[in-house]
Amino acid sequence: MTANVLIVDDEPDIRELLEITLGRMSLDTASAADLQSARQLLSENQFNLCLTDMRLPDGDGIELVEFIQQQHGDLPVAVITAHGSTETAIKALKAGAFDFVSKPVDLQKLRDLVQAALRLSQKEKEGGSDTDSASDDSRNSITGNSPQVNQLREQISKLARSQAPIYISGESGAGKELAARAIHQQSARRAGPFVAVNCGAIPEDLVESELFGHMKGSFTGADQDKQGLFQAANGGTLFLDEVADLPLQTQVKLLRVIQEKSVRPVGSQKEVAVDVRLLSATHKDLSREVEIGNLRQDLFFRINVIELPVPALRQRQQDIPELANTILNKIASENDAPLCRLSEGALAALQRYSFPGNVRELENILQRAATLCEDNLIDEINLEFIRTPGNSPEPETEASIQTTTEPAPAGGVEITEDFSLEKHLEAIEIEAIEKALKETRWNKTAAARKLGMSFRSLRYRLKKLGLD
Repeated sequence: MTANVLIVDDEPDIRELLEITLGRMSLDTASAADLQSARQLLSENQFNLCLTDMRLPDGDGIELVEFIQQQHGDLPVAVITAHGSTETAIKALKAGAFDFVSKPVDLQKLRDLVQAALRLSQKEKEGGSDTDSASDDSRNSITGNSPQVNQLREQISKLARSQAPIYISGESGAGKELAARAIHQQSARRAGPFVAVNCGAIPEDLVESELFGHMKGSFTGADQDKQGLFQAANGGTLFLDEVADLPLQTQVKLLRVIQEKSVRPVGSQKEVAVDVRLLSATHKDLSREVEIGNLRQDLFFRINVIELPVPALRQRQQDIPELANTILNKIASENDAPLCRLSEGALAALQRYSFPGNVRELENILQRAATLCEDNLIDEINLEFIRTPGNSPEPETEASIQTTTEPAPAGGVEITEDFSLEKHLEAIEIEAIEKALKETRWNKTAAARKLGMSFRSLRYRLKKLGLD
């Protein structure tokens, strides 16, 4: 069945251009010159997509977007904005527009937009029957049934229908990339690539090359042309994790890519069109990063069109048993090993703990415990928590503090800007193990006994710390 597109624009030349372009794509069209006519056509016909100009004689495109959201919720609507009108485009996306295209209309970008919108419209019309498997996988990948997780799933399902840039907020390890993947899998772009990149992990002098690509000879070591991540994600979704870590110079170029939907590889004089849905995330406070000058304000407004908060694990502790079971099944499958179980005491300790590292920390704790436990039963003694004030799996009493807290070294611990508690504790652990090994002349069994742990536990730590 031929798809039907509603075109709303008061300029006859623009309507004719769009009708011809869509006609060549074998699409049927109907046209309206104002809001009233558009509403009438919508009441009388079934459409798969609506394209509307922002400026209309009896209102604006935002009003039509809001009307369609209320009366025809499954119908994707894209707006045509004036060139460089970023604020208008953002306003339309926040109102529920699927996407936007700027004047003068780039016909290839228009075709890409129309094809993406029609894929989404087809999915909505069929109730997702062609993608049940992909949608189920993406929904089930977010484990848990707490109110917070159910709300997150609902938000993801809604946001997947749009092309709007989304900022995913949340603490480190909470599952921001998992949410991004779920958005991609439920979107009209699910057949395209999903490319994730940690912006903070790329050396500053290579960021632009990694994101936008480069031409052979553009800099020392560029011995061949290289495709950037934007091009690699063409037709799909690009997830920029820790986006606030991008250098300011790169932020300027990223802003242009988002606005123009094209990239210029390093050393090239030509721009290459890209069709990419942009998702970004960081554990930092973006508003604060703007205040201190680490993030450009115009980029902040452009990537933060819609915010999706991912709850911390301590905000959904009722999900811990199900999460732990899922993680243990994954560990057993990946290592071709028997499935480990949690004792009641171990599960209770996990549920009392506040998890500053969130789900990622839970995975690490269970990975270690599964390695160290006996008879495939994880007991409380096998669980290793980061013990800091206010973050203990046991209630803190005066007696427990006196017996578990070592005196601080002279001068205390210096907390600098680059201080890492994990590295600090690791250094203490290495020092204790090396001391025990030296005192027992490298007899690992005796050293383990001296350290108050099993031989198996010591062997695991030696391997983990690179001391074996």
